Amino acid sequence: MDGIAAIDMFVVVTAAFRLLYVSVILSHARRKIVHLNVTQHPTAGWLSRQITEAFPWDTAPRYLLRDRDTSYGRGFQERARVMGITEVVTAPRSPWQNAYVERVIGSIRRECLDHVLVINERHLRRVLFSYVDYYHRSRTHLSLDKDCPDARPIQPPDRGKVIAIPQVGGLHQRYERLAA
Repeated sequence: MDGIAAIDMFVVVTAAFRLLYVSVILSHARRKIVHLNVTQHPTAGWLSRQITEAFPWDTAPRYLLRDRDTSYGRGFQERARVMGITEVVTAPRSPWQNAYVERVIGSIRRECLDHVLVINERHLRRVLFSYVDYYHRSRTHLSLDKDCPDARPIQPPDRGKVIAIPQVGGLHQRYERLAA
């Protein structure tokens, strides 16, 4: 799982009915969102910059799962090849073949974007980065034995009173013990 990552995109409609495209790159090892970015015009050049930003220097995974979207053009494919990444392209209309990143996109929609009216690109970026912080540090995953992608220690009852810390603009809470 350490050498596998997945990429996919989804569309968000703003309050002014403009379409914004969100690119998500997920590492399979700890279900960690490696990179996330927003654009109005997803091109092969823009997507190739996203994988370069997600995997600087020698951190590129061995395999990258993606769908057959035409946005992954020659520039993207060439960049992946130069970085030593083997692309694994899913079959047409088969989202279950890229299940981990599809699940993350569903979580982003259900747990965040379904409750927020997006104003513009800057606002969407701010909301998504806030959600990614929550996703990495607070949201538990059954596949990680109810831990977060960034592992956190267990807090024993003698450590103090439990307090709620609002996250993602108050949409979610993180519960921690406050030392007395």
